[in-house]
Amino acid sequence: MSAEPSTIGSLRCRGLFFAMFALAACDSDSTPIVQEAAAGGSRPGAGKAVSGRDTNKLGPNDRVRIIVFGQPTLTGEYTLDGNGVLAFPLIGNIPANGSTASELQQKIASKLNPDYLINPSVSAEIVNRRPFYVVGEVQKPGNYPYVSDLTAVNAIAMAGGFTRRAKKNDFYIRRLDKDGKMVRIEAKAGTVLQAGDTLEVRERVF
Repeated sequence: MSAEPSTIGSLRCRGLFFAMFALAACDSDSTPIVQEAAAGGSRPGAGKAVSGRDTNKLGPNDRVRIIVFGQPTLTGEYTLDGNGVLAFPLIGNIPANGSTASELQQKIASKLNPDYLINPSVSAEIVNRRPFYVVGEVQKPGNYPYVSDLTAVNAIAMAGGFTRRAKKNDFYIRRLDKDGKMVRIEAKAGTVLQAGDTLEVRERVF
């Protein structure tokens, strides 16, 4: 004996409800979601490119060239460690995470003066940035070299584009905030990434 149409419809609705509930339950990520400004960046645009004002800030594994004029033994390229700390001759460790290149050169100059050098002239520039990452519903998840003013949609293109299951204008960016804590930021296609960010392309429900 076959089930009545109304019964079948009811069962289908229940099945759909439980499927949606199961999908929602899968997002058990406890990483806090914050506005981009709170994570040390500009607010994301609604499908509009946002200028990457903070992309020049230093972070873990960035490589910088330091020039101390007249001091060839201090001049050279240095790589920040995994905590964003720069080990520099004579003056030791300098916390550089979240600093700009100009702020870093001021920190170095102030530590050299007056114990080691009188009014030193210091220059700092970023040589290599740490990579960014793309995960989730893209063809080629992985890490990629960072370039300035990189938007989410550009990053996805570098990762081979969307899979057929991807949500195409609703992403998360994972980023260390100014206090060194991991947060998630809601982003759109035009949101600008920072070096070290992880872009998460989520799977659509239907």
